[in-house]
Amino acid sequence: MKFRCEREVLADALATAGRAATGRTGTLPVLSGLRLELAGDRLTVTGTDLDLTIQLDISVGGEVDGGVVMPARLSADIVRSLPSGKVEVAVGDDDVKITGGRSQFSVRPLSLDDYPRLAAPASSAVTLNAAAFGEALRQVVRAASTDEARPILTGVLLAAENDGLRLVATDSYRLAVRDLPGVSVLGADQKVLVPGRALNELQRLLGGGGEVVLRLGDRDATFEVGTTRLTTRLIEGEFPNYRQLIPASHPNMLTVEREPLLEAIRRVKILARDATPVRLQISSDGLQLTAITQDVGNATEELDAVATGSDLTVAFNPDYLAAGVEAVDSEQITLSTIDGLKPAVVRGVGGDDYLYLLMPVRVP
Repeated sequence: MKFRCEREVLADALATAGRAATGRTGTLPVLSGLRLELAGDRLTVTGTDLDLTIQLDISVGGEVDGGVVMPARLSADIVRSLPSGKVEVAVGDDDVKITGGRSQFSVRPLSLDDYPRLAAPASSAVTLNAAAFGEALRQVVRAASTDEARPILTGVLLAAENDGLRLVATDSYRLAVRDLPGVSVLGADQKVLVPGRALNELQRLLGGGGEVVLRLGDRDATFEVGTTRLTTRLIEGEFPNYRQLIPASHPNMLTVEREPLLEAIRRVKILARDATPVRLQISSDGLQLTAITQDVGNATEELDAVATGSDLTVAFNPDYLAAGVEAVDSEQITLSTIDGLKPAVVRGVGGDDYLYLLMPVRVP
């Protein structure tokens, strides 16, 4: 195999596919590599850890068709280090030569025969607006757990809801729910659980807008963005009954400007060391944020706000609170509570398609 390609194009392709290559080489060392297959002027680059696969096609100047498996991280680092311009990749009997400018590297390939052959994606497909779907992922995926000990909570629930699509994620401390009305992806009452890690990677691919094609299989989902395909295994199991967590009514409601609140949280949490919560003192006079860390100091900031209901103090993990406020795309947000010990709901004023529920922290 032999081809030439612009350094930036090849470096981006190797980096993108490399995010799916595994760093754990215990069972299948070849999965630490990327499979490159050349047919004419089309180069297909594939990375997989068997749970997540990223595959993309790029145009190159092909000279000799063929295939090779190259170490993912090493190859990406080499190509990125080369000067701008054309990069040549040539596969020999026992090495791969990567040349750019006056630099030349020789890399030992991994076994092409040992690299797994991947199943074709499902034939049936639906098309989604990439910008709208990407925004929904931005708002929801942040609430998914990263604790592999609880695999169900590492997923994002996609469910048919009210003639549209609902996305839900929770790590048991917070819950994010986003509705996409009119988006018909699933059948009536159908739901699937997609790994949050895969959807995080998908967000990177959706940055350019346009469309995304979704193909749902029995055990996997494939997202196609341009010439890039991301395939992930679905998570098996029952997602928690999140509906019972959302209060039916909230006697107390705070309305405040989103950006000033976000900036205040970021400033005050400088003093919120060692998991110290940020306290929100809500009254008819407005909102006061406070963080107190013993033997370090404290921080206080006051904001103009409109409060209805009882005066109360409620405390939250500052990072979780900031994440929820940042996810809202309205200029004003509401924070609704029953009392200082019950879950609070963050919404955007005028936006009913997204909510972020947050468990409070008990403070003395």
